[in-house]
Amino acid sequence: METIYNFSVKNSNLEEVSLRDFKNKVILVVNVASQCGLTYQYKGLEKIYNKFKAKGFEILGFPCNQFAKQEPGTNEEIQEFCDSTYGVTFEIMNKIKVNGQEADPFYKFLKKQKSGLLGTPHIKWNFTKFLIDRNGKVVKRFGPKSEEKDIEPCIRELL
Repeated sequence: METIYNFSVKNSNLEEVSLRDFKNKVILVVNVASQCGLTYQYKGLEKIYNKFKAKGFEILGFPCNQFAKQEPGTNEEIQEFCDSTYGVTFEIMNKIKVNGQEADPFYKFLKKQKSGLLGTPHIKWNFTKFLIDRNGKVVKRFGPKSEEKDIEPCIRELL
C-alpha cells in the first residue's frame, strides 16, 4: 500500500526531505497563503501544533500561489512573514502547485486518497487540510474554512 512515506518534498531552503522522517507521527498538511482572508488560521494552526507536538504531531505548510495569487513571495519572504506575524514554528515548505498538471506529486497523492466536496479531487482554496495518521495513511480532508476547533478532536483521536 502506498503511503506518504513513498514521497520526498522540499523544505523552504530547497533541501530534499523524505516524508519517512515523519514516520510514526500524526501530520496535518496544509496549503497556505500569506495574503488570503483565511491567513488568520496560522494562529490556530500554531496553537494546536504547540499543544500536540510533544505527543508526535507535525504540521507541514505548503505555500501555494494558485488561488488569486495570494502567495506571491519567495520562500524567504513567506518564512519571514510566518515568523514575524504569527510566530509560526511548524515547518513551512517550498512553494508548490497543488492543482493542474504541474501539481506536486505529493499533492496529487493526497487528493487521490481523499477527495473534496462532491468527490472532486481539486483543492478548492488556500488552507485545505489533510490529516495523516501514524502509519502514513491519509485519514481525513478538511475544507479551507475548517479551523483548529474542527480539527483538534480528530488529531486527539489519532494521537
